[in-house]
Amino acid sequence: MNQTADVVIIGGGIVGASVAFHLAERGCTDVLVVEREAAQGLGSTGRATGGVRAQFATAINIRMSRYSIDFFTRFEEATGHACGYEPAGYLFVATSEAHLTYLKQTHERQRAEGLTNVELVGAQEIARRVPGLHMDDVAGGTFCQTDGFIAPLKVLHGFTARAVERGVRVWTQTEVTGIDVEGGRVAGVTTSRGRIGTRAVVNASGAWAAGTARLAGVEIPVVPLRRQLVSVRPRAPLPAGLPMVIDMSDGFHFRPESRDITTTANSTPGALMAWPDDAETPGFKTDFDPAFTEKVFRRARERAPFLADATVNASGCRAGLYEVTPDHHAIICESQEVCGLFLANGFSGHGVMHSPATGRLVSELILDGRASLLDVSALGAERFAAGRLLAETSVL
Repeated sequence: MNQTADVVIIGGGIVGASVAFHLAERGCTDVLVVEREAAQGLGSTGRATGGVRAQFATAINIRMSRYSIDFFTRFEEATGHACGYEPAGYLFVATSEAHLTYLKQTHERQRAEGLTNVELVGAQEIARRVPGLHMDDVAGGTFCQTDGFIAPLKVLHGFTARAVERGVRVWTQTEVTGIDVEGGRVAGVTTSRGRIGTRAVVNASGAWAAGTARLAGVEIPVVPLRRQLVSVRPRAPLPAGLPMVIDMSDGFHFRPESRDITTTANSTPGALMAWPDDAETPGFKTDFDPAFTEKVFRRARERAPFLADATVNASGCRAGLYEVTPDHHAIICESQEVCGLFLANGFSGHGVMHSPATGRLVSELILDGRASLLDVSALGAERFAAGRLLAETSVL
């Protein structure tokens, strides 16, 4: 049986949920979210680190982060649900003069974009913030207190719950098999539950975005890349107020695990460790590789010895997929090839943290024909063919 919806969102992860929420808040409630899994959040959203930061190198990412982090501070007021935001901070640790120069340059750009609470910190301050860190080669760093952590699934559920209260529908266990295009415009979506006539489709398919776009005859350069997290239980308590710590020499980073992660009565709160393995190759690999554990521990022994003898929490180790574009920036636009096809893809690891800004921007594109929150012209899909790539170097 044919059905209709004003807007169909393909993908029920955090980005799709944010788009649905923002549309509903504007009064557009004839919205259908289509999710192929049995529940929302089983893809990249539920496997994310949960970090949020404004310490980026490009103006558009800084602006998206500033808006999103501010939104997280008032998330409960906006949605009626908590998001677990903790302003524990992000600490970038430079181990060479080149790294330090880079941080100083990005610091100036961040301040020019209104991010005034980023601090340049010396080795002594870093040692104070993270006791036990190996400091022999540390030249300095930057710290931003309003960077921190959220609980991605809480954000997803908060966005969804408020949208559903407003009338948005969510279909799970539903596969999208086609996007109907008539006269260069979206006309409908074919699913395993029947056809839905619609004027607007949002591609919020995460790492599967290229395949979804192809259903409408559109090509976008989004590829899946596995990123893995090692969950551990340290033998001794973590330093109080531990932020996200990033070793710029190799990208190794670690953070305390969220407070709502269940621990036994006598256990020490856990930590998450990660490292962008440059041997990783693109592909839909979502299995955790136990061999990755030793790679991460090798870096922990060199930079954070207090984590070197931690016990691995196998149930918390996981692998998720980044949706990577050639310039590590998102694609947020209406397709130039198919009117009514809106792209919210390619966040390259930043989809969770930028979900509030993305949801508002895409809702504005759909309802107003332009984005008023931010100028997203630089994030158009056509930039790749035109050679107008952006240059984000602060990628983990």
